Amino acid sequence: MDVEAARFIGAGLATMALIGAGIGIGTVFGNFLAGALRNPGAAAGQTTNLLLGFALCEATGLFGLVVALIILFG
Repeated sequence: MDVEAARFIGAGLATMALIGAGIGIGTVFGNFLAGALRNPGAAAGQTTNLLLGFALCEATGLFGLVVALIILFG
């Protein structure tokens, strides 16, 4: 196996972080929606937690994408 093939394999494996980000974002929004439907009065107080959870999940996916791009073009 030459070096370029190994780089492509490594970049593909690094992008698997996006799978975890997608699952995490779905879980965060799904749980928020379930909680908001059960108790609509408390939904406004949990919006900050929703956005924080979304940002952390998305940052994890973006870090994986950046690592993949560094592997390919670095």
